[in-house]
Amino acid sequence: MKGASNMPDIIENHPCSEHEAAVRELTARLPSENRLDMLEELFKIFGDSTRIKILYVLHEGELCVCDIAAVLSMTQSAVSHQLRILRHNRLIKSRRSGKNIYYSLADEHVHTIISMGIEHIDEIG
Repeated sequence: MKGASNMPDIIENHPCSEHEAAVRELTARLPSENRLDMLEELFKIFGDSTRIKILYVLHEGELCVCDIAAVLSMTQSAVSHQLRILRHNRLIKSRRSGKNIYYSLADEHVHTIISMGIEHIDEIG
C-alpha cells in the first residue's frame, strides 16, 4: 500500500467518525511497506500459467523434470527455467537421487495455497 505513511493524516480527515476506532486499529496492524511488497512478489509468481501447472502437478506429488515435462507436454528446458524461478522464490524444493533431481512443494503453506485456490475456483464454478 504505497503511501501508508500518510495514514495518520487520512485518519484525522476521515469523514466517517463512527468508524474512527476501527480505522485506527487496522492502520496500526497494517504490515510494513516492505512486507506488503514481498506479498505482492509472492502472488506475482502465481500469475504465470506454466508455473501454476507445475505447482499443481507437484501438489499431487514429487516428480523429476522429465516427468513434469511429459505431463505438461513441454520441453525439459522450459520446465527447468520455471523450476528455477519457483525454487528461487522458495515455493518448491529439490532432492537428488542418483542422476535425477526430484521436485516437490516447499512446505505445507504452498500445498495449502494451491489447495485453497482449487477449492475456491470449484466453489465459484
